[in-house]
Amino acid sequence: MSQAIKLYTAATPNGFKVSNLLEELKAIYKGLDYETHKIEFSKNEQKSDWFLKICPNGRIPAIVDPNRGSGDGFNVFETAAITIYLQENYDPENHFNFSKNEKDGDLYRSEVLQWIFFIHGGIGPMMGQANHFNHYAPEKIPYGQERYTNESARLFAVLEERLKDRDWLVGPGRGKYTIADMNGFPWVMMGRHSGVPDAKIGPNVQAWIERQWNRDAIQKEMLKPGYAEKHGKTIAEKSQQNAKWIREGNAQNKI
Repeated sequence: MSQAIKLYTAATPNGFKVSNLLEELKAIYKGLDYETHKIEFSKNEQKSDWFLKICPNGRIPAIVDPNRGSGDGFNVFETAAITIYLQENYDPENHFNFSKNEKDGDLYRSEVLQWIFFIHGGIGPMMGQANHFNHYAPEKIPYGQERYTNESARLFAVLEERLKDRDWLVGPGRGKYTIADMNGFPWVMMGRHSGVPDAKIGPNVQAWIERQWNRDAIQKEMLKPGYAEKHGKTIAEKSQQNAKWIREGNAQNKI
């Protein structure tokens, strides 16, 4: 039996990508377990010396795999890298990817990476900035709001077209649920909150969100780490709290 993987995270879209995958894997593979360690942003814990040894960039999520490497284990940071690492090392039956031995498996694996990079190079950064300018900036900057909201909407249109006559992003027919979908879901789910107009969230994307939302692993993970606490208040009230924390952090050059 392997030792529990240590997950350092918080209730953010990137944090949920990894915890959702770990929960999916845990449900399939007996003996696989993980420990969740919540990082306290309010205490700037992500910039502490001990955490920077795990993630030099001082961002969540990060994992320590005690079953690999030497000493205290093998550290992995950056969300996409973590999900790829976990799937390659803890999903031997390829439930959430494609086997190189199956027909066109290597091509589908390439497509999985392509969509992961699309999400992490486009949707995540653009929506993060839209979220910032629409909710957390100390003053309203119309150019920033329009620039990032419009680009987020454009990227949603790319997803909408890809999901035409499909359930999932990659695979033959209607596709297969993979780490590509897992990487996209948490940010896309927040489209409306980030400022993407309802009219720009197409029916294919909405159905894709709903399919993932109804998965047992996601339902379970949305209760931790701190999700209920974070989202139990109104969006407006929570946005004010987050904006205060972000402004204080910017003033200290720590985020």
